[in-house]
Amino acid sequence: MRLDKLLAHMGIGSRKDIKKLCKEDRVLVNGSAVRDSGMIVHPYMDQIVVDGDRVKYREYIYLMMNKPQGVISATEDRKFKTVIDLLHPEHQNFQPFPVGRLDIDTEGFLLLTNDGQLAHHLLSPRKHVPKTYYAKIQGQVTQTDVDSFAQGVVLEDGYHTLPGQLEIQKSDAESEILLTIYEGKFHQVKRMFAAVGKRVTFLKRIRFASLPLDESLQLGEYRELTEQELASLTTENDENIV
Repeated sequence: MRLDKLLAHMGIGSRKDIKKLCKEDRVLVNGSAVRDSGMIVHPYMDQIVVDGDRVKYREYIYLMMNKPQGVISATEDRKFKTVIDLLHPEHQNFQPFPVGRLDIDTEGFLLLTNDGQLAHHLLSPRKHVPKTYYAKIQGQVTQTDVDSFAQGVVLEDGYHTLPGQLEIQKSDAESEILLTIYEGKFHQVKRMFAAVGKRVTFLKRIRFASLPLDESLQLGEYRELTEQELASLTTENDENIV
C-alpha cells in the first residue's frame, strides 16, 4: 500500500498534507525518514511514525451508536442530519455506514462500520439476526397480542411476519413493551402493532444481534466495539428462531 494512502486512511491528513510532512522529515518508516510519500509499505509489518507517534494501521472500524430522534440512518442527505454527521472526523475518515436503519423518529442502537462483509452477514434475511426494541404503545397490550406476535402477524400488505417475542412491561391506556423480531421490514414494529389495532408512540432499539445498547451512551454518543463484542457479532447464526 502507498504510504500516503495508508496515512490518509488513518486520518493523518490529505495526500497533499502527507507529502508536505514527508518533505519536512516528519515521517519515519522503520526508523528512517521518508521523503517519498508514494513509497510502498506493508500496513502491518512496517513501523510508521509521524511526528513521534506510532501509526497503527487498521482497515475496519466498528461503532455502537445511541441514535437520537431527528437524525436519519444514512451517509448523506441534503435535508436532514445523518448519523455520519455525529461522528468525529477521525472516524468519518473510515467512511463507515449504518448497518440497517432506524426510522428518523426511532432512537437507540445503531451499528456503523466500513466492513461490508460483516454488514452483509448481519443483514442477510437468511441469518434472522434478532433485534430487540422497547416501545410505548397507545392502547392496552394483552396476552392475546403476545400470542398473536408469537405466531407472526399479517401486515397491511398481506405479508406474514416471522414470529416475534412480545413481553409486556406495563399494560394500560399507554402500554410499555419489549419486542424481539428476526427480520427488518420497513417500519416493521409500527406495522405489527397497527395489525393488532394499536399505535407505537415511542420506539427505541435496545439490542442488536447479541449486543445490548451500552446504557452509558447518551443520545448521539457512540463508541467503538470491544474485541469481545465484535467476536460475538461474527458468530451470529441461523439458530436464533425458536
